[in-house]
Amino acid sequence: MTRRRRLALIVLVGAVAALLLLGAQALVVEPSSLEVHRATLALPGWPATHAPLSVALLADLHTGAPWQGLDELARIVATTNSLRPDLVLLLGDYVIHGVIGGHFVPPEQSAPLLGRLVAPLGVYAVLGNHDHWFDGPRVRAALESAGIVVLEDRARRIERPGGDFWLVGLKDYWEDDRDLAGAIAPLTDGLPALAFTHNPDVFSTLPGRFALVLAGHTHGGQVDLPLVGRPIVPSHFGQRYASGHIVEDGRHLFVTTGIGTSILPVRFRVPPEIVLLELRAEK
Repeated sequence: MTRRRRLALIVLVGAVAALLLLGAQALVVEPSSLEVHRATLALPGWPATHAPLSVALLADLHTGAPWQGLDELARIVATTNSLRPDLVLLLGDYVIHGVIGGHFVPPEQSAPLLGRLVAPLGVYAVLGNHDHWFDGPRVRAALESAGIVVLEDRARRIERPGGDFWLVGLKDYWEDDRDLAGAIAPLTDGLPALAFTHNPDVFSTLPGRFALVLAGHTHGGQVDLPLVGRPIVPSHFGQRYASGHIVEDGRHLFVTTGIGTSILPVRFRVPPEIVLLELRAEK
């Protein structure tokens, strides 16, 4: 074998090995991992008279997707409880549809595990597009039977010694019967308000009444390629609302990349995450 052929073979073997490693990372290592993403948000809409608030976010659980079975859901719940958040928000998509390598898990099996979540200010949920496509009333009933409050286009005043606030759950952006006006109608006082929903695209239509809007749905694109970015983000706005803390015209949005997978069971440079936010007044 000539030196040139030997060098070509070494390059080929190295390339194949690199592809296998990347495949293992995207198909096994990262989808089966779990990270806690902590962030502190200083919000102009959070009064200085209010104490900081810790909020845990769980989105896009897609129980039944590869690496996201009931045992993993139990681990997610235990990890969230260990963080001791003041408030837990579930941002939708508890079931799966046709994920390669996955198996359907009925909401009646996953909801009791979610019912183990504990927070002094409560555990609240909205439904996602996959939940509505499957059977929205059935998913809602399963969550409520586990003691979880489902807020769909409804507001609830949360009372606490550190300062009361409004919590508003908004129905999924892809649903036709949304009632934003009805959801925000009770917000007639000066208390700060948090909104949570599944799809962040609704953020562009919301008034500036909310100190912060919280969402999931995008999965962060599931794949984030160096120099290229996120090739596919399920949003009308592309990568604009893909993940993280977004500020537009003084309005604040936070999008979590979620936990499960949809359609393709891959994650690359977008690991599953539990988000723990600390909300405080802007100095």
